[in-house]
Amino acid sequence: MDSRTIAAMDDRSARRDLALLAVTVVGLSRLLEPPLIWLVAGALLGAMLLGTLQVLADEAAPAQAWFGVPIESLILPSVAAVACLGAIRLVPFGLWLAPALAVTWLIVGRTLALEARINRSPSGLSADDRTALLVTILLVAFLAFTGVAAMVPGGLVQTGGALPETDLLILAVGDALVAGLLGYRSAALRVTRVRDAMLAALTYAAAIAIGAAAIRAMEIPRLVGPALLTLAFYLWDAFIGAAPARRRDRRWVGQVALLAGLGVIVAAWNLLLRS
Repeated sequence: MDSRTIAAMDDRSARRDLALLAVTVVGLSRLLEPPLIWLVAGALLGAMLLGTLQVLADEAAPAQAWFGVPIESLILPSVAAVACLGAIRLVPFGLWLAPALAVTWLIVGRTLALEARINRSPSGLSADDRTALLVTILLVAFLAFTGVAAMVPGGLVQTGGALPETDLLILAVGDALVAGLLGYRSAALRVTRVRDAMLAALTYAAAIAIGAAAIRAMEIPRLVGPALLTLAFYLWDAFIGAAPARRRDRRWVGQVALLAGLGVIVAAWNLLLRS
């Protein structure tokens, strides 16, 4: 058997093993409740980041191993695993857990394969790869926003009533973390410097945190809320994608002012709901 064929089989095996680890943790997490579920989610995120780094480094050329793996390549599979961990809480105990875990296997495996293919490509991102990556980011964003809401008691509106301040803060911070990570992955398609990608990621996080608080204050029911957050993520991505890389002009100042103004409005709105 050709050595390249054996190496390709080993690469696929490593990705399958990492996907299996994610599926196992996601399945066992269904037995847990907050706040313990958040500790498991954090541990899974860390494990997936390290595992994805190892998998992609093993598949890269020897000169690219470890230090040649871009930071952004680790994000999508890791967030996908945590997104499934949260979203599976909406699946009742029983036979429905089996297809839900199969979907987890498929999503984590596909994101790993996509990032591995992009990382191996000597010519960089093709148009098809860019489209596939953006679509996958949006899918993972929807699952992650759903998962965060599912891990917060009352995060998905089913009955009336305002969310307690602590739970609302957890919801907003969780959605902001998701948006920041996925925003970094998206911004890395447009910029080359880590600093620029991190600045863009902060704007994604702020925009989605504000949106999450606003949507919860309006008591948008069930999965409509995560869907609207995904739409907001897409619109924000399109908005800042057209901005200059340095973001030091008036447009950048306008973005910051817009976020600040929305933040004040949302904060006032939530205070009025509790008065």
